[in-house]
Amino acid sequence: MKTALNGLVLAATAAAQEPIDRATLARIRDEGLNRSQVAATFNQLTNVFGPRLTGTPAYKQAADWSEARFTAWGLKSVHQEAFPFGRGWTLNKFVLELTAPRYMPLIGYPEAWTPSTRGEIVGAPVYIGELADTAAVRALAVRLRGAIVLATAAQDTFIVGDRAEPSLSDTAVRIGAPRFFNPRAPGQRNVVNNILRDAGAAVQLRPQQGQHGTMFVLGNRNTRDDATPSVIVASEQYNMIVNMVKAGIAVRLRVAIASQYETADTNGYNVIAEIPGTDPRLSSEVVLIGSHLDSWHSATGATDNADASASLLEAARILSTLGVRPRRTIRFALWGGEEQGLLGSRAHVARHYAGDANAANRDKLAVYLNSDPGSGPIFGWYMEENAAAKTVFDAWLEPFKDLGARRNVMQRIGSTDHVAFTGLGVPAFNSLQDYVGYDEREHHTNMDFAERVMEADLKQNAVVLASFAWLAAQRDQKIPRVAPVP
Repeated sequence: MKTALNGLVLAATAAAQEPIDRATLARIRDEGLNRSQVAATFNQLTNVFGPRLTGTPAYKQAADWSEARFTAWGLKSVHQEAFPFGRGWTLNKFVLELTAPRYMPLIGYPEAWTPSTRGEIVGAPVYIGELADTAAVRALAVRLRGAIVLATAAQDTFIVGDRAEPSLSDTAVRIGAPRFFNPRAPGQRNVVNNILRDAGAAVQLRPQQGQHGTMFVLGNRNTRDDATPSVIVASEQYNMIVNMVKAGIAVRLRVAIASQYETADTNGYNVIAEIPGTDPRLSSEVVLIGSHLDSWHSATGATDNADASASLLEAARILSTLGVRPRRTIRFALWGGEEQGLLGSRAHVARHYAGDANAANRDKLAVYLNSDPGSGPIFGWYMEENAAAKTVFDAWLEPFKDLGARRNVMQRIGSTDHVAFTGLGVPAFNSLQDYVGYDEREHHTNMDFAERVMEADLKQNAVVLASFAWLAAQRDQKIPRVAPVP
């Protein structure tokens, strides 16, 4: 007990000794709260550009616009950094209807990179969700040809709550999104997909774990051109159709998908800008702050991740408008391809920081700050089990308690862009935000629209991001490092 108490006292003492430039933080707060442009930026990303699926014209428009904003605000070395991605995908038209025994429009959305149907498909669905195995599916090959296929059993398990909020707990809580509840199917999805493709099925329908019309809609950029088109249907309506079929009712559906592959430009793009450092000794070191600009396609990606991208852009505007002269260079990055596997940030790391040839650059990367999962205020940071860094961040967070900040937590979090950096041993941390409604309703769903985000939270996010970037740029030493995360 005495050892633990001594550790807490030492940490508190170290935090108290961490210098805080409160005068500049006050200027950042004044600009960010009283002359904010973040709401207009957020509106541009969500309502004007809409979904920003990497590889699409909409994503490139958002990247071009962001580059132009960085330039207009006076940042330096503004450019887009291309990386190999592959073809994009755009949905041009979609129809999903129940036509018999009564008419009802249905809630659904095609998965990204699904091919078009061969015109409009009208017919009785073939239900395979309760077949014993894939051999039973193959035995139905004649019936599957040209058919609308109900590919899984009814959805009987739903996500009904969000992950625990780490900033509210004195003990460690499970970090990460709740596990996925996939409906039962007659075999592994990729095997069933191959059978449907070989049989010439016209389209497959599936439910997801969402309820109340919420659908989790993703997709695979490596989907084959001749794959069976795939549609996610609202679980309640999918279950209704399955129950009607099982009751012997003559159900008829109408489905049509018109999509196109974007092949003129197969690159993804990151957007990079910076405020150069001014200290002769430290200016070559970099404080990097990032968020991903891309989103999935069935909504406008408001909480994943337009809120963080708008706040990052606003943080850049605030610092540039104030004319600050940081000791280290502050660099801003909007990543592409995050939703397909952190592709943009990984490409950037491979180009600039990985390997023996980039050892000097890696050593000069003082810290990476990422903003992604969750919405609402920034409560603190996931500290990646870096106790020495937590002492610094605890001191930095204290001035923002009146704006909703709570605490930094020691836990790690995965599946977002800072992971590209932690594997190199670079100190990289992700913001800790609110999860109320996020996992159940917003994350990767057709409900992730601008109404989920409050302007006051965007302002707070921008102020915190700008302030932490400034404090990291001014500190005499880089943020303490730990061993690389395998």
